[in-house]
Parts: sequence; C-alpha cells; structure tokens
Amino acid sequence: MTSQEVRAQFLNFFKEKNHKIVPSAPMVMKDDPTLMFTNAGMNQFKEYFLGNSVAKHKRLADTQKCLRVSGKHNDLEEVGKDTYHHTMFEMLGNWSIGDYFKKEAIQWAWELLTEVYNIDKNSLYVSVFEGSEDDGLPLDQEAYDLWKAIVPEDRIIKGNKKDNFWEMGDQGPCGPCSEIHVDIRSKTEKAKIPGASLVNQDHPQVVEIWNLVFMQFNRKANGSLEPLPEKHIDTGMGFERLCMVLQGVQSNYDTDVFTPLIREIEIITGHKYGKDEKTDIAIRVIADHVRAVSFSIADGQLPSNTGAGYVIRRILRRAIRYGFTFLDTNQPFIHRLVKVLGEQMGTAFPELKEQKQLIENVIKEEESSFLSTLEQGLVLLDSVITSSKGKTIDGEKAFELYDTFGFPIDLTSLILEEKGYTLDVQGFNKALKAQKDRSRAASEVSKDDWTVLMTDSEQEFIGYDSLEANVKLVKYRKITSKKEGDQYQLVFNLTPFYAEGGGQVGDKGYLEAPNGDVTYIVDTKRENNEIVHFAESLPDNVNETFKAVVDHKQRWRTACNHTATHLLHQALREILGPHVEQKGSAVHSKYLRFDFSHFAKLSVEELRKVENFVNARIDGHLALEEHRNVPIKQAMEDGAMALFGEKYGDTVRTIRFGQSIELCGGTHVKNTGDIWHFKIVSEGAVAAGIRRIEAITSDAVKEFYFTNNRMLFEIKDLLHNTPDPVKAVASLQDENTALKKQVEQLLKDKAKGLKNNLIAELKEINGIQFLSKKVDLDAAGIKDLSFEIGGQVDNLFLLLASESEGKALLSCYISKELVASKNLNAGTIVRELGKYIQGGGGGQPFFATAGGKNPDGIPEALDKVKAYLS
Repeated sequence: MTSQEVRAQFLNFFKEKNHKIVPSAPMVMKDDPTLMFTNAGMNQFKEYFLGNSVAKHKRLADTQKCLRVSGKHNDLEEVGKDTYHHTMFEMLGNWSIGDYFKKEAIQWAWELLTEVYNIDKNSLYVSVFEGSEDDGLPLDQEAYDLWKAIVPEDRIIKGNKKDNFWEMGDQGPCGPCSEIHVDIRSKTEKAKIPGASLVNQDHPQVVEIWNLVFMQFNRKANGSLEPLPEKHIDTGMGFERLCMVLQGVQSNYDTDVFTPLIREIEIITGHKYGKDEKTDIAIRVIADHVRAVSFSIADGQLPSNTGAGYVIRRILRRAIRYGFTFLDTNQPFIHRLVKVLGEQMGTAFPELKEQKQLIENVIKEEESSFLSTLEQGLVLLDSVITSSKGKTIDGEKAFELYDTFGFPIDLTSLILEEKGYTLDVQGFNKALKAQKDRSRAASEVSKDDWTVLMTDSEQEFIGYDSLEANVKLVKYRKITSKKEGDQYQLVFNLTPFYAEGGGQVGDKGYLEAPNGDVTYIVDTKRENNEIVHFAESLPDNVNETFKAVVDHKQRWRTACNHTATHLLHQALREILGPHVEQKGSAVHSKYLRFDFSHFAKLSVEELRKVENFVNARIDGHLALEEHRNVPIKQAMEDGAMALFGEKYGDTVRTIRFGQSIELCGGTHVKNTGDIWHFKIVSEGAVAAGIRRIEAITSDAVKEFYFTNNRMLFEIKDLLHNTPDPVKAVASLQDENTALKKQVEQLLKDKAKGLKNNLIAELKEINGIQFLSKKVDLDAAGIKDLSFEIGGQVDNLFLLLASESEGKALLSCYISKELVASKNLNAGTIVRELGKYIQGGGGGQPFFATAGGKNPDGIPEALDKVKAYLS
C-alpha cells in the first residue's frame, strides 16, 4: 500500500463516519502568540476546545503537517539517530467537538487499524491512564472496560501521567488518553520478550502509532483540575509510522515517504544507505530536514536569525553539517532534493510544487553561506587548538565558536578527537545552560487563571466601522514577564481595537470609566480566536461599562500604510511581472515593509516606476470597496489574491481599490487620496529570490521631505551657498580622490626610504634575520614594505607595529622557507601577540595582521615576539 493510499483511506474512513475533511493548516503559525509552529493536529481547533468559538462541524478529520523540535522524544539533535522520530511529520487525526466520546473513538480506531488497514490484532497493545494521586484522579475505568471488550486484558497496559495524560500546556484543556502501540518485531523476538514490556521504552520496533485523547478537564493556574463544559475527542496518528507498519518495513525511512529522497541523496553524494551507521544517520538527517525546511519556506517562513526563522535555519544547518562531515559534501546539494520531494508529496500538498523555485533558491543560498561559515570555523578552531596549553580544550571557547559563529559542537568534538584533543564537555554544557537560562528567563511569562465576569461567545470586532464603543469586560487575567513586568489581559463583549494579524500591528488606545479614570491599552493581539487587550493596570471597577477608544492618529497612519501595501503589490506585479508574490509584510503606523518574490535587484528606473504607479492610484482618489463574509470560492473567482501560508475560512473579507483586490482582514483608508503620498526609502535582498521594500506614507513622507530639505540647505551653507550643490560635491570628490593618490604615493616613497634603514637594523638570531619595530605607516604601507624587504632578504622574520587614531596594528612577515623549516606561523603569532594590544587577528602562515584598541601594549608585543626565535 503506497503512502498516498494510506492517507486517502484514513480520510475516506472518517468521511464515511460523517466527519468534515478539512485541509491542513499552515505549518508556520502566523497569528498565535503561544506557538511558532503547528506541532499537533489539534492546534487549528484550539478555539473550539477552549470554548472561544462555536464549531460549524462537530466532527472533523484531516492530515496535518507538523513540526516538533523540542519536547518528548523530539530533541532536534536526536532526530536521525533513530528510525522513527522526525522534525516535520504528518499527523492523521479525527476530532469530536462535544459530540462523540470514548466509545466511538476507541471502536473506530480499532476498526480502521484491524479491518481497513488489516493490521494483525496480535501485534497491537493499548494503554489507559492508571490515575494520579496528585490530581485526585482514579484509573480511567471507562476506557479500560471499552478496551477489555475488544482485546485481551494482557494487552491493556496501565500508563502513568507522563505517558497517558495529555495536556495542551501548563494551563488549559487536558485529559486522559489511550495510546495504541504496534509490535513489528519478528516472531522469534516476540517469543523471547513480550511486547507489553517494551511499550514506551523507546524500542524502534515497538512504537506508539495512535493516541486517543479524551479532553474532559481544564488545568487551572494553581494546578487543579475542573471538568470542561463539554467533552471532546482529539486523536493523532503518526502517518510515517503507519506507513512503516503497512509497508512491512522496520524503519520509517524504508517507506516510500522517504526512499525517493534517500535514493537521490545516494546518487548525489555517492554514499550508499545501509552500509555504515554514521553515513546512514547523515542520510536520515538530510531526508528528514529537507522536508521540514521546504514546508516551512512554502508556508512563508524564511531562515533568519530570530524566532521561527532561526529554528528553520538551525534545522537546515544541521543537515548541511551532516553532509559536510559524513558525506564529504563541500558544495550545496540539498536544494536538489526539493524536486523529488515535490514529486512525492506535491499532490497532497500542492504548495511544494507551486513554491518549488523559491524553496530551491533559499536553500541553496543558505547552504553556500553556511559552508563558508564551516570553513571559517575550522580556521578559528585551529586557532583555539594552537593557543591551548594542554590537551583539553576549554568548553567556554568551544561554546563561543558554537554561539557566535554557528560552528556545531559535535563537529568541534569530532575534529578535536582526530587531532588527539578532548573537549571540556562540562564547561560547554555549563555555558550553554547559562545561555538557555537567560533566554528562558527573558521570555518566560506566567499567567493567572481567567476571572470570568460574564458569558459572551461573540466578542464582536466593530473596528472597521467605529473607533469608539461602549464595552463590558467579559474576563481578565494578570500576566507577568521579565520584559514587560505585570500586565493585564482584557477581553470585552465587543471592541473597536484591531488585533495584530496579517502583518498589521495591534491597536493602542484607552478605556475611560464613567468617573473619568483612564486605563491605557498598550497592545492588542488575537489568541485562540479571542481579541485580547493588554493593559498596564486593571480598572478599579471591572463591572462598569467603559468607553473604549482607539488611538485615532495611529490607526489612521497604519491604515494608510496598509492600503499602500496593496497598491505596492499591484505595482510590483504590473511592472516586474506576474511572478511577484507577497512573502510577508509589516504594517506599522510609521512605516511599511513588504517582502516579495523576485530574483534581481530593482533598478533605479524600476523603483521610480513603482513609486509613480502607487502615487498615480493615490492621486486617482480610488474609493474603498469592501465586502465581508464573501464565500471564498466567489472571492477567488472575482480575482482576489490569496497569500501562500495563510489559512482562510469558508467566508472571507475582500478589499478592492480600483484593479487591486485582495483577501484581507486589516484596516484601510476610505479613499486612496487619504494616503497623500508614497515614498520608497529602501530596497534590498532578504533571501535568495526574496526582495524587501520599506516605504512611508502620509505624515512620514512630509517629515522625510522636510528633513531632506533641511539637510540640503545645511550642505549648501557648508558649500558657501553654491547654486549647484551637486556639482560642488562632485568637484570635492574628484579633488579628494586626487589628494588620496598623492598621499598614497608619498607613503610609498616614505616606505622606500625606510626600507634601507630597516634592512640595516636586522639582527641575525639562530640563523634568522629578525627585526621588531614600530613605524609610522598605515596597514597597506607596512604590507608593501614587508614584502619588498622579504624579496631582498632570506630567512626574514619581521614584526612591524603602528598606531593610528588610538588603534594599534601588528603585522608579521615570515619568509616561506622559515615557515617550512622552523614550523613558524605568522597567523598564530599575531593572534597571541594581539592580547597585548587588546585585540586579535590572523592571516596566512607567512603574513598576518592583528588590530587592537590598546596602543600602549605595542612595546610589550614587540619585545615578546623574540620568544618565537628560540
């Protein structure tokens, strides 16, 4: 049975059980501040389980693309070392939103596995929650009895809280669960050791295949449990593991989910899978990671140095490093696997084919960049080894390589081992833990339970039509973080405040109590389909009716910028071509940022055309045409543009200005004329095939022109009010260039004059012509002088120093014959001497330089260099 057939049979089975089959949500979370990535099938249904929204369908099923890089059994550094854990994986799931419960979930799971997929009943084990004294919960007798009617009791395992009690987080919906495990060992192995004893013991052939979660409690901030108003079912089955079982193989990587990728890696690298354990791990890592990275890029998350982008970069770099270390790949190759991945999974996930070119370009650029980093890291590691006093390398220095330069610690350890050194692992782990603790403390947020004042499931947003409203507080809670201190989250029955989303920042403003007291709203976000307002204090009387007022000026400026992004998108597609697609945006009150797919830097003429196009629409005073609750099919037929990586509901909101029509939930001006003017302030690359434009509108443009005009008058004043400042500046530049050439020539002449004097000062020490001296030359002059002397004098060892503008410079020249015969290295020497001038440097064995901030250390450096001659 192929993987495509496995997926189709699952969805068809639950469709016949009256489940609504829904598409996978994007793997990258855009509007959920609690998660970076979708890590479970239930993520897109959280609002239903929390009771924040009413589900249109009580029964749901899908296959969800997930990413896990931390948590139970899913540490990134362990993926690839076994054959059944992954970063990116598919989760087959079925859900009941207050409809059926344990009986149906258990019976249908057994029916699907044993009657549809025909898995041998004797190879399956089930587990039930044994209870918890801490939570005052008994054995899940209901689940136990339901399973006892299906399987022999010796196949029912009582599991502890860790394995058989599922929780959404520290707070929120939770409940006992039943796991179904499969034993795919040989008959001989099964006869030796019963499968029941290997359940949840990380055995590669006795694995959990399906988890049935019975959501029936709510975990409160104090740790106590309270029953949920409705009971829910949330199940998740590992697609890759299921394919392993049904295809009769012993590893997820032996299924047709991975074998096409593995074959392509074998062809590209020349290494065969199944011959060597280290090679096999490397191939598994690459096959797994290319999936995670490709899906993330397709969903709009590019590799970067922060947040979710850093996670993706880290995953990709791990794959590159395994190829570099174990498959002898020093050229980019992982991007070549994207085509195979698209052919294998593109039918179920068409975004892989539609975004193929972008995915390939981004991965290739990241590969090239990190391979250069690895080469740089090898040089730095060599420096660390050379400067080490003993055979154990300081863990903190290894951590600096890891943290600052991205050099993988296991590669450091491997190289050290090959060279006869050992790594201070304890020191490294201590430095790593300290960094994680700092990061965790900085981002840690504690939340009290919600204090509910009234029941209101609507929580209506009226901010498209009004910036003020009389509101009632539905619920509130206190949150505390190191960054923001104490804040309060407030939820109202209705609100004019726009919650951050779609790239647009959340509104700010204030609440006014009947007595005139004001509570300031500092941010607005959407969490689990609720609009949550952040305030630095809590109103004195929470039961009052308040006047909620949005900051009118900030909202208007933000609306101008948001409308401008739509016009900019239209302009780019018109001028550059229909290949342009929006890849991200940030809409603030002061500026806008727009990322788009394009493979070349925009010329000055193209930027001018884009600006003119947008400003022509502004001057055209195009009226806003807004339509709410439009069926998405109709909106697409009307030509509305949808963005990759966004999840849209059955009905959408469309925004049209002239010929520009997009699906959008943001706020906009009523007429493009309100924007006044549009000005691009920068354009540059974000990643391969992704460009970024930053621009301003309205008041910010006025300020921009005012500032530039003031600067122009200041420049003219400096140029004695010349009528043509551009011509005057050009003349100054030409004059400056001519003077620089004169200075360079004078320095060369000076260096020639010095040469004979320095040669005369050389002293022979142990057969070496040696001199260390401070000179009055710049770096280029010293280099020219050193090589000229080296061309005339054999066996030369020269250390020259200079000082300029409070900075120190050391330059070391060693004749190549000395480098070979005396095992001297100029790069190593200047790195060591650099500590005297409070700096560092490096270079080649025969010539290297070091810079520092302490010129007073030059005499000591010039003296200490003599030690290298002994």
